[in-house]
Amino acid sequence: MLKASFAQIYTKFKMHFYRQVFSRFQSREATLTTVETFCMEIIQALNKPTINEFASFIQISPPNAAYKVNSLIQKGYLEKVRSESDRREYHLCPTPKYYEYYNVSYAYLDTVIDRIQQRFSPEEIARLTEMLDIVCNELMPEIPLPAEAGKDNPIV
Repeated sequence: MLKASFAQIYTKFKMHFYRQVFSRFQSREATLTTVETFCMEIIQALNKPTINEFASFIQISPPNAAYKVNSLIQKGYLEKVRSESDRREYHLCPTPKYYEYYNVSYAYLDTVIDRIQQRFSPEEIARLTEMLDIVCNELMPEIPLPAEAGKDNPIV
């Protein structure tokens, strides 16, 4: 029962995202390929990774990652920002153009959160938040995310 419920929620979020992406194809706004969209989501989740960190996470060669990154930079969805601590290093940062593209589907998360806040008590929400934090931080160790992931993200 738990597995089916969790799978349904995950599927509904994916389906909403896919529907939004395809609706943009009809209006010719979508300029990201499916793989590029996945790359951008990974870069966003990794919170300003270097090209090598990105390549390592998706288990591809740094030159292949650099090729993907350069395409995203050319399309205006990504920029390289020089590290303040190590001037030889650059971090990958989504641009406002990407956030504008992505916010269409991320707004659905806000809708669901608003509905949760209307439906459940503060105590129930606190318990749900605690349980989700445990799932994220303890029960999914295979996918480490930076502690600060999402902090500087205009979407969250």
